[in-house]
Amino acid sequence: MTFPTPTPLEWRESAQKALKDRPLESLLHLDADHLVTRPLYAEATGGQPIFAPRPSDAEGRAWDLRTLVEGDEPEAANAAVLTDLENGAASVLLTGGLLVGAASLGRALEGVALELAPVALDAGIDGPEAADALAVVAKGAPRAKLRFHMDPISAFAAAGGAPRAIEDHLRLAADAAARHAGAYPEAGFFMAGGRVAHEAGGSIAQELAFAAGAVVAYVRAATEAGLTAEAALRGTAVGLSVDQEYFDSLAKVRAMRLIWANLARAFGVDAPAVIEARSSRRMLSARDPWPNLLRLTAAGFAGAVGGADVVVLDGFTRAEGRPDAFARRQARNTQLILMEESNLGRVDDPASGSWYLDARTHDLAQAGWAEFQAIEGEGGLVQALKGGIVQPRIARARQVREAALANGAAQMVGVTKYVDTDVRPAPVEAGDEAAAAVARVCEPLSPIRFAAAFEEAGQ
Repeated sequence: MTFPTPTPLEWRESAQKALKDRPLESLLHLDADHLVTRPLYAEATGGQPIFAPRPSDAEGRAWDLRTLVEGDEPEAANAAVLTDLENGAASVLLTGGLLVGAASLGRALEGVALELAPVALDAGIDGPEAADALAVVAKGAPRAKLRFHMDPISAFAAAGGAPRAIEDHLRLAADAAARHAGAYPEAGFFMAGGRVAHEAGGSIAQELAFAAGAVVAYVRAATEAGLTAEAALRGTAVGLSVDQEYFDSLAKVRAMRLIWANLARAFGVDAPAVIEARSSRRMLSARDPWPNLLRLTAAGFAGAVGGADVVVLDGFTRAEGRPDAFARRQARNTQLILMEESNLGRVDDPASGSWYLDARTHDLAQAGWAEFQAIEGEGGLVQALKGGIVQPRIARARQVREAALANGAAQMVGVTKYVDTDVRPAPVEAGDEAAAAVARVCEPLSPIRFAAAFEEAGQ
């Protein structure tokens, strides 16, 4: 059976009839970046098709399924790491007090074959020290897949300061990269994260621009430390957030590949982007954590379909505290279902050819590049942060989202709509999440949760 294809005029007449007294323009929506989303996309509005797949599979799998293991006790972390790797994870991301030295980190990684399972770090401002510790644990094995992922700029931005001048922390990170590059040729050195902008309430273009600015800052610092631009760029991964708005999230990942291609050309290097998509924390609810399972599934879908090389899903109880073993298992198994049962990685860039998604990808890439150019015009990301250029823009984007939730233009299931009055609690582990105090140099990009205001009002 075939159905007739309506002409644009026929669609317009049907839409006007359905809208009754409302104008067609009411179907147009502006986002925080002032980009327009139309009700209908077609060949005339979609622009040129975009193909932005991930460059290669992860050891025969579509993407690297990475799990987050955090804590202060190495033995407990070791048990969690081995459980994840034995039950479907391809790599692990370590954070917390266990990164303080080679001895504790070695105990946390006991029994882990570093040549097979990549180990990534999230050590904040202490990234160079954690990188040194991981290098010691690897014992000079040249095929060890170490992901140092030093990101002092994100730590500085989140805290609004650092123990030393941020320029010193950049230099220390670059020196650590140059020091370990020879012994570990397969290592990743930097994480050019845009997530700190996202978690503070920033728009998609602001997150993309922040990540691009970080790429430039790390490559420049690394070349000053003695690395080539190619080695520095190949040793840099990009970190983005993905949330329950999966169309926007997957378009964001695709847009980052376009922006990366511009950056690589500017450095005269032909290197593919390596993108780590991590689930958003600002989208999570604390009072009722169970709908977070749906949000995290949508985020995982966006990372997979958008072509992220690595996907990290948080525990659904993160907003209440440190996820326990059950929440970590749910995070791991959600990815396994997306990968092995839903087969999301069987098609390269399935969004390609969609007029809407290609147009959205193109618009986000252009908006992100424009934001990046504005940051570079201020002297680069570090200077833009210190000068208070980035923070007010992110604050305005946050206010747009907060206003939409407050007036009902946007909804959060379980928070602003379909609120469960009899919530089942979910257990969490005890953990010290307090950040070290630093002298303020600039306004911090403090993380927020959009559900928090509604949860407090309902108490």
